[in-house]
Amino acid sequence: MSKTFRDWEPDQVWLLPPSLQDLVPAGHVAHFVREVVRTGLDLERILASYGEERGFPPYHPGMMVALLLYAYSQGVYSSRRIARGCEERLDFAAVTAMQRPDFRTVSDFRRRHSAALCGLFVQVLRLCREAGLVKLGHVALDGTKLKANASKHKAMSYAGMVEAEPKLAAEVAGWLTAAGQADRAEDRRHGAGRRGDETPDWVANKERRLAKIREAKAALEAEAQAAAADKPGGRGRPGTPADKAQRNFTDPQSRIMKTGDGFIQGFNAQAAVDATAQVIVAATVSNQASDCPHLVGLVEQIATNLAAVPEQVSADAGYCSEDNLGALDSRNIDAHIATGRHKHGTTAPEARSAPPHSRVAAMAAKLRIAGRKGPYRLRKQVVEPVFGQIKQARGFRQFLRRGLAAVQSEWSLICTVHNLLKLAAARRLPQPEMTVLA
Repeated sequence: MSKTFRDWEPDQVWLLPPSLQDLVPAGHVAHFVREVVRTGLDLERILASYGEERGFPPYHPGMMVALLLYAYSQGVYSSRRIARGCEERLDFAAVTAMQRPDFRTVSDFRRRHSAALCGLFVQVLRLCREAGLVKLGHVALDGTKLKANASKHKAMSYAGMVEAEPKLAAEVAGWLTAAGQADRAEDRRHGAGRRGDETPDWVANKERRLAKIREAKAALEAEAQAAAADKPGGRGRPGTPADKAQRNFTDPQSRIMKTGDGFIQGFNAQAAVDATAQVIVAATVSNQASDCPHLVGLVEQIATNLAAVPEQVSADAGYCSEDNLGALDSRNIDAHIATGRHKHGTTAPEARSAPPHSRVAAMAAKLRIAGRKGPYRLRKQVVEPVFGQIKQARGFRQFLRRGLAAVQSEWSLICTVHNLLKLAAARRLPQPEMTVLA
């Protein structure tokens, strides 16, 4: 007797279309993201940007926001890959209700509403606080270097610009002269009415490179003059860039930064993370390689986002300075900031040399007395896993957009999705039974 199998009829059409709830299992994160956008987020800032009724109706902004958030939660960041997901993946179809925006629509929506998408970070953060995932008892700060959408080989030093500009200008001038002679010869050969006066591509490319060099050179000189004017007694003195000062032609606002794996062309992404559930409570991006200038801004952003400051703040030695420690003290925040490197097997970070009565010296003594059981131990287990989840688990290691404002928007969206997934995980956990007190 032969075995009976279930029917398999690929050409069989459905009598009734499936429900969105049937595309992926109940409790799937696709349902969660879609419903949070529909019922939990205020999209008025995006909706208000659409005016009169003209042309074919656009995709609903709520659907586009949900699509972006869900795609980012799955480690899909490219607009082309997002569009492909709408065509090929059931979980994407559950978010879009089987609509299929093309990659240009996705890209244009993300770019057009960059500022409004940044605002979603605060909305999701406050949802996390309402769910009990943010207590502000202990907050850890850290930064991570992320590659820019630019090659470090597309940068040139100021000394290189000074050397290359006259050579390239002379080369372009020679080529233009040769091109003009060739045009006149062709006029004599074929007649004056023949089109032959366009600048050849091989000349235009060199001209564009010369223009970029001159633009980058002028920008470096302007930065140097501004820095010289800011120094005491420096007003009115001409500032000259250092020979090693660099400018990238692809993304001029990115910088060469040192990482554990060498040097990259990138940005410094900052995050402040609450210890309760590893929720990001503040985030920013800059092209300053040092972490130190970002501490006060992150603390102020926490206060703006949540109308409160953390009780404790921990950070590595990159944030340690007299000014930063004073700023935390003035806000009554219990600081635990390393004053030097923390070697494996030691009870406290190394103490840097500092005046005996300075805040840095007092912090070194504070960490040494607290030892292994002090609050500083929380830093690594709070903030560093967040960067691991973003960079390793969800594969975000390089910005797709260019320019500081654009990458700030992109980083805000990444942090928003991180918090949204923390909220989704918390909602899936079984709720503890209520205890009624007599």
